Amino acid sequence: MTTRAERLLTYGILALFTVISLTPVVGILSSAFGDRATTDAGFSWPDALHWGNFAEAWTRGHFATYLGNSLLVVAAVVTVTTVLSVLAAYAFGVMRFPGSTVLFYLFVLGLTLPQEAVVVPLYFDLRYWGLTDTYWALILPQTAQSLAFGVFWLRTYFRNSSRAVIEAARIDGATSWTVLWRVLVPMGRPALSTMVVIVFMWTWNEFLLALVMVSDEAHRTVPLGLAFFQGQHSSDTALLAAASVLIALPVVVVYIALQRRFIEGMLSGATKE
Repeated sequence: MTTRAERLLTYGILALFTVISLTPVVGILSSAFGDRATTDAGFSWPDALHWGNFAEAWTRGHFATYLGNSLLVVAAVVTVTTVLSVLAAYAFGVMRFPGSTVLFYLFVLGLTLPQEAVVVPLYFDLRYWGLTDTYWALILPQTAQSLAFGVFWLRTYFRNSSRAVIEAARIDGATSWTVLWRVLVPMGRPALSTMVVIVFMWTWNEFLLALVMVSDEAHRTVPLGLAFFQGQHSSDTALLAAASVLIALPVVVVYIALQRRFIEGMLSGATKE
């Protein structure tokens, strides 16, 4: 049993870290709704909410185009990564075949390679195949990077999944394909949701790859678009803050929509037998 003092201490620490975490958010929002005529960049809330800052930033920054590009890239990367990760992780976690351990560690090796070490040779390879300044230059590398994490993450779930459930499904005549998609995938929604949220955030916030692979404005993503927008409006704090809020909003929406599954996947992982 926890005492009243321990509970108060716990809530106090949580409240402190909540304030620390929310302080930058409040600062950005106060700047985004502030008057563009003032140079005050503090945390004081403006007297009036200037919603026009968001419309101005949206129009001037061409964020409609950039947002569409980012949504296309994110949808492709998350979808392909999820499907391939499920298939590979199921093979490594449930099936037994020669060389499975070596192949798995080859996947894990992808987690140890910094992006900065491969982006230059990757650029020359993609340029050789004529893929730079295309969506493929953003989708293919990010899918490969995310696949290493996806396989590592989901293999743990499949290895810890209930063998009794799997054997019962096989006794009923279920094939490996049926066991995977009809039994294990529905049971592993928390783990899958956690992976989807993480891959979504990684892909949405990717900047270096887009900077190197894309020089055409028509294929810019929102982080790259924000960087160019900042260079053009470096002195307009309110406009920059409004643009930052617009770019961060999809990530916040996705996290809020999947937060329960995300927390379940992070805290409990797979249900053990």
